[in-house]
Amino acid sequence: AIPELKENPLAFFDPEENKGKWNQVFGNENPIHLEIGAGYGKFSLEMARRHPDINFIALEMDTNVLVYAGRDYLEENLPNLKIVRCLAQHLLKFFDQDEISQIYLNFSNPWPANRHKKRRLTHNVFLDIYQVILKNEGLLIQKTDSKVFYDQSLIYFRDSKFEILETNTDLPEDAAGNIVTEYEAKWRSQGIKINYIKAMLKK
Repeated sequence: AIPELKENPLAFFDPEENKGKWNQVFGNENPIHLEIGAGYGKFSLEMARRHPDINFIALEMDTNVLVYAGRDYLEENLPNLKIVRCLAQHLLKFFDQDEISQIYLNFSNPWPANRHKKRRLTHNVFLDIYQVILKNEGLLIQKTDSKVFYDQSLIYFRDSKFEILETNTDLPEDAAGNIVTEYEAKWRSQGIKINYIKAMLKK
């Protein structure tokens, strides 16, 4: 997977050199949206199709799934879609202050054990990072099948500079703008409700 991805012009393995320069990478000044934990990349791909005036970066560490995203992205060859392979803990190495307009967290690992709480992508450890790279009034949108993770995320947001704008503990499949990812389809097929949070950063 790694050799194939390194041959993919849409994939970035060492993107530190692009910190603060992602608009130059895309060749425009359009807003940049970041999906953290993109998996097979279907969400970012569909978003890039729907919104050609927005640049999308799909961030994922697992090359075994990311390689499939790379193949799909190459086939579509959309100018507003890139891949970054890295851990969310290292976002400050790759993105500058106020460089991102919106962040998506789709079905992140809920890390249910309390001893693992700092690994949750909505924990204040990560919210502090997002507060740097997100523009003022930038949005963070979370979807999860875990009600416990959802409840904990609400607490984390309320203890941060994020203002909660919308919540839903049973997001309709046909909600405006909703893209059903492979994970969402799996949980819905099992009758599991989808939890949703939209929060805005207030610097």
